Amino acid sequence: MILEPSRDIAEVHDLIVGKLRDYFAGAGLKKAVLGLSGGIDSALVAALAVDALGAENVHGILMPSGYSSLGSVTDSVELANNLDIGYDIIPIEKIYKRAMIEMIKFFELGKWHVAQENLQARIRGTILMTWANRFNALLLNTSNKSELFTGYGTLYGDLCGAVMVIADLYKLQVYELSRYENILHGQELIPESILTKAPSAELRPNQKDSDSLPEYEHLDPVLHALCEEDLTPEQVVERGTDAALVDRIVRLKKGAAFKVLQIPPVIVVGSHPIVPAFKQI
Repeated sequence: MILEPSRDIAEVHDLIVGKLRDYFAGAGLKKAVLGLSGGIDSALVAALAVDALGAENVHGILMPSGYSSLGSVTDSVELANNLDIGYDIIPIEKIYKRAMIEMIKFFELGKWHVAQENLQARIRGTILMTWANRFNALLLNTSNKSELFTGYGTLYGDLCGAVMVIADLYKLQVYELSRYENILHGQELIPESILTKAPSAELRPNQKDSDSLPEYEHLDPVLHALCEEDLTPEQVVERGTDAALVDRIVRLKKGAAFKVLQIPPVIVVGSHPIVPAFKQI
């Protein structure tokens, strides 16, 4: 999946790195911080940040919860070591449990609610913003365009930050650029275990992105047709796409509009960014 007919993945890489470097220079800051989840999005943002700012200016924070897999932690540590960046591990389980105790009247005992997932994301956002505030850094957001268009993110949680680095890349493009990073540097900076694992927010037991979204192999082509090609839902169906799938994606996209209005500035690499001009970098 290519953003523009004339733009290859190397150009996309250089554009993001250049804009990120200029953004920090304009802010008069050198240090960047981001959450490392063990997933592909944060891994790519970390690699791009190192390319733009240097490893000495990038810091990762691992914030495992009771739902995080051991692999998420070990993969994040391996990534940080490969990139030669500093990192801290701050478990959030005790903070989360304390918050749940204080707010127990909001919940029904024994019944899970999505607000509990969002609480974890907001705890992580608070930790990241505190580090940025304390050490005079900018927080790099790691959300991608597929997630933003479908509302798969938490306001004031994983949608916070000073700049959205890959928010103009669909999930499949994130994988493509991640593999290019490894090729560019001639080594496996982003571990293969990260490249091949099933995407998951790990906010509840055995969670996968596909629990809430269509598989990215089906989602991204529809989003691309709707957004990059300006096709109507009817035209997408006429191409042979299942009507129920298109309808589901359109409903997700409409439901996410209020979140998109509140996201940080986006580094733009295509001609159809998700945000208005004043939020484009």
